[in-house]
Amino acid sequence: MTTPRPRTGDDGAPDRARAGDRADEIDAWAASGAMWLTGPSGSPPLGPPAGMVTELRAVADVLHRHARALGTGITIDPLALLGERAAIAGLSRRGTTSCGGATRLFPARDGWMALTLARPDDVELVPAWLETDVVDDVWATVTRVAAARPSALLVERARLLGLPAAALPASPGEPPRAPGPLAPLPVRAIPVAGPAAAAPPSALADLLVVDLSSLWAGPLCGGLLAEAGARVVKVESTTRPDGARRGPAAFFDLLNHAKQSVGVDLRSRGDLTRLRDLLHRADVVIEASRPRALTQLGIDAEALVAAGGPRVWVSITAHGRSGPAGERVGFGDDAAVAGGLVSWNGTQPCFCADAIADPTTGVVAAAAALDALVAGGRWLLDVAMAGVARRLAGPSLPARAPVPPVARPRARPAAGRAPRLGQHTGTVLAELELAP
Repeated sequence: MTTPRPRTGDDGAPDRARAGDRADEIDAWAASGAMWLTGPSGSPPLGPPAGMVTELRAVADVLHRHARALGTGITIDPLALLGERAAIAGLSRRGTTSCGGATRLFPARDGWMALTLARPDDVELVPAWLETDVVDDVWATVTRVAAARPSALLVERARLLGLPAAALPASPGEPPRAPGPLAPLPVRAIPVAGPAAAAPPSALADLLVVDLSSLWAGPLCGGLLAEAGARVVKVESTTRPDGARRGPAAFFDLLNHAKQSVGVDLRSRGDLTRLRDLLHRADVVIEASRPRALTQLGIDAEALVAAGGPRVWVSITAHGRSGPAGERVGFGDDAAVAGGLVSWNGTQPCFCADAIADPTTGVVAAAAALDALVAGGRWLLDVAMAGVARRLAGPSLPARAPVPPVARPRARPAAGRAPRLGQHTGTVLAELELAP
């Protein structure tokens, strides 16, 4: 097996950051709670990838600056957001096993890989993925068989089967950057021509955000926009609601308490028509589905934006919207590995914080949405979690001596309970004059 080398300088210090910057990044990492979640269990926690702290602060600055420009205000500590789920759920660092336990790092024939088995269907697909029977426990089988297989083959078979798997790149490479007037965020920003140019809004409070997303990254994006002053309507299927409702209630409350809730039956033609009308009325749409999922519902993001619908459509995916990457599924931990965002314990990679591609993507998506609104025009924002991770990846910073105090992760207090599924359906339809 060829193992990617930890990317540090000859003296163990990364080339990407000066000594003073390194000390500041490590101190901030230790104080945030994210360091407590990084590294093997029972061993000292690990430092962050070099430059990641600076990059996340720059994204938060974009968010803060544009919120002020739109007549509101929001202040967040982007590093502290990384540990909120762990703080609420009582998770801790586990090295090559993710904090949540569903994802593991293991060696393939030519490098390290990550696989997430978060759903019963994922476990059932493992024999087909490996083309072998599971003769012992599933993770022992994965570790034994994958060691003899090339990572590219394993990733391609995972794509075909819909398994969330990723190979750790030897070098992350350059992520996409938003072109034109948008800030240099790790987002592919696609300008969309419409019947009329959309001028920058005067106030965020005047805007309607429709949040179709679930779990963490998208709901965090919507929650931040709500905190900044936008009206956010969370739309869920009445038969398959946001899976985060089954998790710790306090975490779901944290992400969704400031939103209104609309329930739709995706099997109903009338409900689908109302959903399309609602999307057309929105100023911003947030969704976190593979493109084909919306296409099956007759929803074409770019066509809606071009028809004078949303000013900004935020599409959050694991690996991007286009080509074979648009067919891949992924979660926060395996998407982070796909972007190279890990911390190194000697020659062994470890998960960096808890599902780090989720909260970092949520912050990036919120900043990019405000950036696009302030720029004016109409935009389709392709926000890939692996692309965000790629921007934040870097050589591992060694914990300096003496090691600064390492804080446990913490979560912001939610200002209230999240609404019940569909609690505001009638109210929202009436206010927007949509057919009940």
